[in-house]
Amino acid sequence: MKRYLSIFALVLAAAFSMQAQTAPDAAELTRLLNEFLAGAGKNDAAVHDRFWADDLIYTRSAGVRTNKEEIMKGLRSAPAAKPGDPVTVYTAEDIRIQQYGDAAVVAFKLVGNTSKADGTKTVSNNLNTGTFIKRKGKWQVVAWQSTIIPEPKPAGQTSSTETKPAPLVSTPSTTSTAGSRVYLKGSRGGCYYLNASGNKTYVNKDLCK
Repeated sequence: MKRYLSIFALVLAAAFSMQAQTAPDAAELTRLLNEFLAGAGKNDAAVHDRFWADDLIYTRSAGVRTNKEEIMKGLRSAPAAKPGDPVTVYTAEDIRIQQYGDAAVVAFKLVGNTSKADGTKTVSNNLNTGTFIKRKGKWQVVAWQSTIIPEPKPAGQTSSTETKPAPLVSTPSTTSTAGSRVYLKGSRGGCYYLNASGNKTYVNKDLCK
């Protein structure tokens, strides 16, 4: 009896693994990702609104947790692009998709190529992982994690020379850091950070200076 149960368990595990690897909606998810990255470089609010679910939990590479409301607020309050502003083009490499019915995990390498008016260019690399849920026939992201890929250091070098990558999502206003906490300055001058639940916690304004 135990032998039959073990065989049955192995069959179920194999079926589950096969479902994750085949990812029947891989083409659609890849298309959604590429469309989003094209719009993200232009701070296209409509593209962000379509991509992120209302119950999104987004963990930035800087160690700050945010949500869709904050992302959309930052996009809508951002000043219009001016001639001469840096331009960033995002692309996805090494896309890996695992699908589990109406849920899918999309992991990829995010490459940001930024060009400045003086002709200089910088490249940033992040590893991003998104969890998509299909609701009413529409895929949206409910969780997102971004991690910076450090630049390789020359032999013997101990100090960091990596440049800060261009953010994929906008921050509501100016920011400052103290320890591991990132403080945000709101449009009315208040200073706050996002707590573990993604909500604002206001602090002394001096921390945002």
